[in-house]
Amino acid sequence: MTAIAAAAPLTTAAHRPGKKMNTALWTVQILLALFFVVASAAPKLLGAHAAVESFDTIGWGQWFRYFTGVVELSGGIGLLMPRLTAPAAVGLTITMVCAALTQMFLLGAPALAPFPLVLGVVFVWIAWQRRDSIIAVRELLSR
Repeated sequence: MTAIAAAAPLTTAAHRPGKKMNTALWTVQILLALFFVVASAAPKLLGAHAAVESFDTIGWGQWFRYFTGVVELSGGIGLLMPRLTAPAAVGLTITMVCAALTQMFLLGAPALAPFPLVLGVVFVWIAWQRRDSIIAVRELLSR
């Protein structure tokens, strides 16, 4: 064990937000989960015309539409599971950065890039506030 590990034990209590912050986080997490499951993942997975056209324009095939839909669905569900909240938020942050880059460079719509970037910032905030769940997952996997 290193001196740093001995000095800073992995306790989840040290990272828990206060009651008001916890309420705000859950409110945002539930709203974002609903958005990602209903408005973002469902059209991709169900083959909505606009989603099919967008992914045709990207040029990576329709398998990538399904992949993106599954990633967004998993992230949305993960936001509602306490142990998976932070990892889901990290995954959705990466997804939103990729979405912004896709808007800018592949779809030719740079004016639409700020929306996923703002969502990415919100997911970074959620991941930071819920970082105790990353510690809990790491401890669970190390057993």
